[in-house]
Amino acid sequence: MRGHGTFNPPSSRSGDGAAEPAAIAASVFGTVQRTNKLLSVSPLRARYAPEIGDLVVGRVAEVSGRRWRVDVGGALLATLPLSAINLPGGALRRRTALDELHLRGFFAEGDLLVAEVQAVQKDGSAALHTRSLRFGKLRNGFFVAVSGAGGGGARGRGGVVRSRRQVFTVKAGRGAGEVDVILGVNGYIWIQKHVEPPKEVGITKLEEVAGQEIYESRNDDISVQTRREIARVASCINALVEAGKRVDEDAVLRTYEACLEMEEYAMDEDGEGYMYLGGEKGERVVEAAMNAQ
Repeated sequence: MRGHGTFNPPSSRSGDGAAEPAAIAASVFGTVQRTNKLLSVSPLRARYAPEIGDLVVGRVAEVSGRRWRVDVGGALLATLPLSAINLPGGALRRRTALDELHLRGFFAEGDLLVAEVQAVQKDGSAALHTRSLRFGKLRNGFFVAVSGAGGGGARGRGGVVRSRRQVFTVKAGRGAGEVDVILGVNGYIWIQKHVEPPKEVGITKLEEVAGQEIYESRNDDISVQTRREIARVASCINALVEAGKRVDEDAVLRTYEACLEMEEYAMDEDGEGYMYLGGEKGERVVEAAMNAQ
């Protein structure tokens, strides 16, 4: 039986004119999966397929009309309507023509943001919103794009998967304090200097906590120790993906702890320790993390 990623090529005839049995061919390059009589092919690289409720990290690609178009790694750009964001100061009113003229004052081309998928259109594109104080513009951090991740979590392919918590805090070592990690289901990841999570308030008191700073673009001063640990967390995530492991809160925390422990007993020839986790070094760290379960 034909499954996803397969098709029936045009039937051909042998030399004596007899029709050959119908064949099944792959329409994508990937690994074959067999479930009883059902044959399907899982592609090695796939675009993100949005689902309602997904937490995603995206980059603003276009500003037009009353909306932003955001790259979330899908086949089509997602849309973020002006009506789906919090206004500075938490003002609760209809959006006006003045707000339309000030679109780039909220999000400009190239800005990174974290949002939630509110709806999926008929063409497969996602409609986003940032109405919660947990969402909005991103700064004071580092962006990581996990290749071939998406939300699939296919066997043998590393990447971000849907899990209970997509946002968590890592207690960094080396006097760096804490580091926040945002795992976008679409495979886009943001690692930043820790900020205290905003207190959720009722919609009538939103103006008390949603000030002008929610759309601030300038980064704060970040210590060298914090930058170093942000880079270390990014290296741990890349090592997990290269090893074909799923990327979630538990895997990242265990890999980071294993990296710190191994650095205490071994140093590079250059004396840089376990900052860059490529090749065999990354494999050793991931193996130690998985064995620590």
